[in-house]
Amino acid sequence: MEILGIDVGGSSIKGAVVEVVSGELLSETRHIETPQPATPVAVVNTICELTKSFAWHGAVGCGFPAVVQNGIVKTAANIDADWLGVNLSQLLQGEMSLSCTVINDADAAGIAEMQFGAGVGRMGTVLVLTLGTGIGSALFCRGELMPNLELGSMAFRGAPVEHYASAAVRKNENLSWQVWAGRLNEFLSRVERLFSPELIIIGGGVSTQHENFFPHLTAQAELVPAQFYNRAGIVGAAMFAAGRDHN
Repeated sequence: MEILGIDVGGSSIKGAVVEVVSGELLSETRHIETPQPATPVAVVNTICELTKSFAWHGAVGCGFPAVVQNGIVKTAANIDADWLGVNLSQLLQGEMSLSCTVINDADAAGIAEMQFGAGVGRMGTVLVLTLGTGIGSALFCRGELMPNLELGSMAFRGAPVEHYASAAVRKNENLSWQVWAGRLNEFLSRVERLFSPELIIIGGGVSTQHENFFPHLTAQAELVPAQFYNRAGIVGAAMFAAGRDHN
């Protein structure tokens, strides 16, 4: 079964055709820069443009950086405030006349990693973190997703922790890998006290450079890099759409 997976990020919106039974990408991954300001109209137009570039006429799954319930955007931590209350699934279906399913982007990445990646066969408590513009999080217990966790919004020193320890912050503040890892350790320490995960999977684009910061991390849980790297959101969004189509 083939579905177009789309991952909306802070810097780019990317997509690829996914074979959801195997998690394999059947096309090249295509990127379009995220419009600024990233208003609902601008982002929807960009998603439509990306979809048309594939000459796609089937189902679409979209990962989006916010709490998403039944296709409706419920938070706006790293996105334009105009997104609050927007039914993105409905908007996309209206614009493209295609079946469109929307899920939190980190939850999508977690689904891919648990089904086909670093979390395969792990039935304990597993936390998937995506480090990018913000910090995305997906929690699984006995293989079941606890949706819309949004640990990156957790208060830390008077601001969301992702303003202190995201991969974007490392770049913007020109932090060394070791200094940045120290910030991640502060975040991971709090997370471990709350959830006691047995395994933490680190994803996002920075996971391709995990050898630079993993040696400096001190988490008690087993730490592994995501196997899909920054493609996990595309794969998981497509898988989620496939599951919804079957229900």
